[in-house]
Amino acid sequence: MELTFLHIVIMLVTVMVVIGGGIYAARSVKSAEGYSLGGRNAGVTLVAGSIAGTVVGGGATVGTAQLAFTLGFSAWWFTLGSGIAFIIMGLFYAKPLRSTGLETIPQYLKRNYGNQAASMAGIVSSAGILFSAVASCLPGIQLIAAMLGVGVYPSAVLLVALVAAYIFFGGMKSTGVGGWLKMVVIWISLFAAGAAAFMALMELKDFDAVFFEGYRLSMMGKDVGVSMSSLASVIVGVLCTQTYIQCIFSASSPRVASLGCFAAATIVIPVGLPSVAIGMYMFAAAPDVTPILVLPIYLVNYQPVWLAGMALGGIMLSLVGSIGGLSLGIGTMLTRDIISKLVKIPEKSYLKVTRLVVVGVMALASAIALVNLDSQVLFWNYMSMALRGAGVFLPFTIAVFSPRSISKKWAFCSVAAATFIPIIIELLGLSLMPPLFLGLIVSSVFLIIGYFRRWRPAGIAKKH
Repeated sequence: MELTFLHIVIMLVTVMVVIGGGIYAARSVKSAEGYSLGGRNAGVTLVAGSIAGTVVGGGATVGTAQLAFTLGFSAWWFTLGSGIAFIIMGLFYAKPLRSTGLETIPQYLKRNYGNQAASMAGIVSSAGILFSAVASCLPGIQLIAAMLGVGVYPSAVLLVALVAAYIFFGGMKSTGVGGWLKMVVIWISLFAAGAAAFMALMELKDFDAVFFEGYRLSMMGKDVGVSMSSLASVIVGVLCTQTYIQCIFSASSPRVASLGCFAAATIVIPVGLPSVAIGMYMFAAAPDVTPILVLPIYLVNYQPVWLAGMALGGIMLSLVGSIGGLSLGIGTMLTRDIISKLVKIPEKSYLKVTRLVVVGVMALASAIALVNLDSQVLFWNYMSMALRGAGVFLPFTIAVFSPRSISKKWAFCSVAAATFIPIIIELLGLSLMPPLFLGLIVSSVFLIIGYFRRWRPAGIAKKH
């Protein structure tokens, strides 16, 4: 992949315009709440932009093309599953969550289950979200290294600097404004490139010979169970991710929060299709390329310079925006729910501490990516969703729809056991089912016990 000077100029201009828009929007941010929630006055556009701008990252672009190159059409599950999750969120979760006026998932759990369960959920959620940030750091580092001809370590430093410029000053405001600008770039450039790849696929004379393995043309891929597990991981993971819940908390009203989720789903569901088409075409046209670089190589080698430069800028922005939004979610939880309990933070210092924690999270995600440069991008996304979904999803959902119905002690046990038992069994090589499903079963057992433990005394009292 050899970029021309014009490629780089167009890409940099695209990135600078979007990041500049986010920094401009940051002028009004003067407090910690303004940083993490945008002042709680976001409209449908800003809520949808924040959600879509975060979820459309390395997994939805570079990772989807990488998996489509390897497995075929089933790579679409990530963005399709994310969109389905946002529809469910808009229908059932958005209004009750926004009505609370809270800021984080642990705060919501604390109201229902107490400090222990809330702290455990905050730690588990932060670790899970961190892995999603790693999924965007992986292609970000390799893309910068390939385009600029520098080593992976300088590339990692440059990536963190770009993310910091995107999110450091404006927080949720920058995420919303930058998210919309980014999605405009991606929709124009990637859909044009994806359409060209699709047409080229249809014109292949030996299409049947290249794609003779039926799984490449099937949404079920090689294994129906694996595909359904991946879909479940995405839906469950999205529904209990601080970053997306934070977007809901930032809405000006419960109705706006719900509409913002629907708008985000409309944007997100189709956005993986161009990357799928490109990945599948590159499998036929250039089967020896490095899978993680399939998307940028296609753009540079098969598309006009102006379109390739714009699309590369969009890809970099998708990575930067995703890392930034996810880091903001972790930073908010760690500052509000963990650090503030260990160290007294003056109210005037919350903004500064949150910003520093967000930058620290970015650096950690990049460091993990550097150690795992050859791994699959969507592997980290799916693992991330499963980790935070297994222990947090059911207690969180019950807290939304049946508040205070579970004993505090058993709610804490549910979060801890559903997180760590699948990990231990996986490490021992004893797993007979996907970790997410095992975690949800374990979580259900503890929650059922906790439900009857909470209500049994009342029933006995009424009987006597």
